[in-house]
Amino acid sequence: MNKNYEIVVIGGGLAGLCNAIHLSKFGKKVLLIEKNEYPKHKVCGEYISNEVFPYLQFLNINPFDYGAIKIDNFKLSTTESKMITAKLPLGGFGISRYKLDFILSEKAKENGVVILQETVVDVKYKDDVFTVKTKENKCFQSKICIGAYGKRSLIDVKLNRDFIKKKSPYLGVKIHVKGNFQENLVALHNFKGGYCGVSKVENNAINLCYITSFSAFKKYKNIDDFQENVVFKNKFLKEIFKNSKPVWNKPLSISQISFETKKPIENHLIMCGDAAGMIHPLCGNGMSMAIQSAQIASKLILNYLDGVVLSRNELEKEYIKQWNKEFKWRLKTGHFIAMLFRKDKIAAFLLRVLRKFPFLLSIIIKQTHGKLIKI
Repeated sequence: MNKNYEIVVIGGGLAGLCNAIHLSKFGKKVLLIEKNEYPKHKVCGEYISNEVFPYLQFLNINPFDYGAIKIDNFKLSTTESKMITAKLPLGGFGISRYKLDFILSEKAKENGVVILQETVVDVKYKDDVFTVKTKENKCFQSKICIGAYGKRSLIDVKLNRDFIKKKSPYLGVKIHVKGNFQENLVALHNFKGGYCGVSKVENNAINLCYITSFSAFKKYKNIDDFQENVVFKNKFLKEIFKNSKPVWNKPLSISQISFETKKPIENHLIMCGDAAGMIHPLCGNGMSMAIQSAQIASKLILNYLDGVVLSRNELEKEYIKQWNKEFKWRLKTGHFIAMLFRKDKIAAFLLRVLRKFPFLLSIIIKQTHGKLIKI
């Protein structure tokens, strides 16, 4: 038997939860389907730009009530351990996904959102209605369906999305440690074949999250061997890792990270967050983009359900237009910067230029970040 909702959200990360909270805030009947339980640690940089802070306040969420750390300084080190410093144009805050996802999920439930812990195996669209099926043979129908399930999913295979056909040669590793690290700082330390972001989150923990290529990683026996022989060639990273204690028994890791171009609409599903497009972690703005994509989608969906936007075609065209306006340039810039950093000689030259003219770093950061969201 099918159960009906106005909106079904597939995926309960930042984009999915913010959509659910926003839409339920206006009395809409929302089902959110998430395969994992809350709270759960995820491989993530855990720095969020202040551009989305006004929107989180609109959703009645203040991260600083839960121990978020204010961040306004940035440091960048080269593979030769040369340091560049800059002020972050907007600043931001550090908070773990473990904490933030839990906060958002509790707010969603408080708003009346139904959260179902299951895996979606199929989505069909027919006669202006979505039918969503789960692994446990449950079936739901809705007027609107939002895809917010992250980087890669079985749904992407079912939809035959272009990017899913290509292998993704990246590996991400995340560790929480306790040690000494400047509280208001986010750092990006480069090593051969990758880079590592470092920032503080709640409970005085330091988040270390790095990304590398499989080609660089597969030469070594395991993560420890790779870190010892590659990551620690950067003296700043070696100092942080060696002078801190891990919070967990072993690091988290994730593979098949794709930065290929995606479409914001697929078979009438409104894609949000990483399901719509993923900026290189090098740019440190993926979490903010996921949250902002929810704001764009939710406002348009409310207008559609309330009859302000008169057709699904108009809704989809406007979402694509607004999504591209906010994110297309950022994604292209992020891809270009990451491509340059993968070329060791070019990266070394660029970093020497940045050391000589550090004001350029703030200009580059602005290209991958937006302005404060207007509510």
